[in-house]
Amino acid sequence: MPANLKKSLSEIYERCQSLEGGAVADYIPELARVDPRLFAIAAVTTDGRLFELGDSDAAFTIQSTAKPFAYAAALREFGLESVLARVGVEPTGDDFNSISRLDRSKRPMNPMVNAGAISVCSMLHSAYGDTGEARLLEFFSDFAGEQLAVDSVTYASEMETTDGNRAIVYLLNKFRNLQAPPQAALDLYIKMCSIQTTVRGLATMGATLANQGMHPVRKRRVLEAAHVRDVLSVMLSCGMYNYAGQWVFDVGLPAKSGVSGAVLMIVPGVMAVCVYSPPLDGSGTSVRGIAACKELSQRHRLHLLDQTDLSIGEIND
Repeated sequence: MPANLKKSLSEIYERCQSLEGGAVADYIPELARVDPRLFAIAAVTTDGRLFELGDSDAAFTIQSTAKPFAYAAALREFGLESVLARVGVEPTGDDFNSISRLDRSKRPMNPMVNAGAISVCSMLHSAYGDTGEARLLEFFSDFAGEQLAVDSVTYASEMETTDGNRAIVYLLNKFRNLQAPPQAALDLYIKMCSIQTTVRGLATMGATLANQGMHPVRKRRVLEAAHVRDVLSVMLSCGMYNYAGQWVFDVGLPAKSGVSGAVLMIVPGVMAVCVYSPPLDGSGTSVRGIAACKELSQRHRLHLLDQTDLSIGEIND
């Protein structure tokens, strides 16, 4: 674990608190009403220690930070090959809600963009049926170590303004990609995005991934290690949308952003960090979230390609 993590987080929090710029997501009415001054950071280590600063009690909907966990649920239910038949693992370079590459490939490029997550939700609906919401909540709650719930107000707000996702779901249906009725897949997707938590809860979910699928506090396996590797791989390459390349270059860690203002960053084997700050940049990612994660990674050399634990002398013939 990074030395003096608490001190580092405190200094980063103070520095990023003065950052300005960005705007809250106003295309979802309920998100437009969120206080843009909210700012919180939480880190949960793989041995269960919690560090938190700022508005850590503020609840928010996880939005697209739900996508890695939905992908994990699909891998658990169907196995990698079946999931790959429906959703790829390549970055798009496009906005998270783009349909341009979908129209060419007939299959979502990856499960971190809206089209891929909707396809994943259609698979989960085919497995869970009418219990889809309850089953997803149970699975997500196992990661968080606490009971999570859907924020019904945000869910209703999103359903009223989700024409872009309706277009995606019917295009997926046209290409015979869905395994559930279009409306059922869309409904489960929006409910998933409307699950509510705090930085503590989301950081704990991430720490379960960082801990190879074992909950860091309850010491109970939530996901098989092989599936964790697949989830983290896609988070690294695709989790930050059309900012993914720059993110890997600057930060070099698996991560996922959401338009509520959350950024979840995984340091495999060490910890997960969640930053929450609603103002977003042009790629739909928290301005303070990116700055805080970037500084933490660079300060402690957390970038995956900075790791030098394995020397050539340790490689056997």
